[in-house]
Amino acid sequence: MPQDPSTPPRSICLLRLSAIGDCSHVAPVVHTLREHWPETAITWVVGKTEYRLVGDLPGVEFIVVDKGDGLFGAVRKLRGELADRHFDVLLHMQASWRANLLSTAIRADTRIGFDRPRARNGQRWFTHRPIPGPARVHVLDGFFQFLQAAGLDARTLRWDLPVPAEAEAEVAGRLPARPFLAISPCSSIRARNFRNWSATQYAAVAEYAYQEYGLALALTGGPTALEREYADAIAAATSAPVADLVGRTSLKGLLAVLQQATVFVGPDSGPLHLANASGVPVVGLYATSNPQRTGPYLNLEYVANRYPEALKAELGRPVESVRWGRRVRNPEAMDWISVADVVERLDAALADHGVPRRGGAADG
Repeated sequence: MPQDPSTPPRSICLLRLSAIGDCSHVAPVVHTLREHWPETAITWVVGKTEYRLVGDLPGVEFIVVDKGDGLFGAVRKLRGELADRHFDVLLHMQASWRANLLSTAIRADTRIGFDRPRARNGQRWFTHRPIPGPARVHVLDGFFQFLQAAGLDARTLRWDLPVPAEAEAEVAGRLPARPFLAISPCSSIRARNFRNWSATQYAAVAEYAYQEYGLALALTGGPTALEREYADAIAAATSAPVADLVGRTSLKGLLAVLQQATVFVGPDSGPLHLANASGVPVVGLYATSNPQRTGPYLNLEYVANRYPEALKAELGRPVESVRWGRRVRNPEAMDWISVADVVERLDAALADHGVPRRGGAADG
């Protein structure tokens, strides 16, 4: 029998497997549930990598799905783990075929999914209550719409992603001894995913931050060859003191770095959303994705946004006339963003957060 929206459920299951940024957006949903429905048992079915980020959130049971098990193997495994379980509510928060098939292993009275404009890949066949409200909203606002559909019209807008002592120890002594700018220059490697700015431009921003504000530079990112190439090029082209942490931190170690940064600069990526979750001022670089949908939620005013121009150049259409979330697939689209654009947003973010401008040459 479907859950009465006016009554807090006894149990609720969240299905959101990936990615890092999106799973970070689920954290405020979890905190809202714990604060306003404290008696509701919360289970989260999550991906293995993402579990390393959110798996120590208090008051949540996690069930980890490993891509290494294969799609049908993962479904069989999840079905076995949940064979004797039944939930009052399922929040099916990922519109993908993989998530859809995994959802068949989750028995729930009420199955909430995206509305028609957002329920891609046949998700509506696996749910029976759509989320309410406008569809052209930020991903995080869409996640809160799941709570509205379940009967909870409240928001606790905080992330509080735990950073264990071992993560702090991992980066201790490896960060600059002075305030620093954190740059994570690359987004994840996906087909036709053109979000990366040039290393030369990042270096120019780092040099500006050093000369004008005395900020050192911490480079972060994963262990890929491209990210190593970027890090080497940026470090070689700036006089700022550099802490090169690319490929040298765990996910929680990255979070420990970001929490100590003065400001963050980067494209639409997991590290950008982790910086936002850490309360750090974030300058996002957006030309191939819409920041109103996937931008740093608390820092949208600091986005260097050239998505409208890139979209118009590729399709000849304004943002308002295309599908929400439409990507620009031009590999040169990020060239619409200039160093001046980013410096302007950097100045605004640092001024709003009380970071004084030095002027003149920075000391060593």
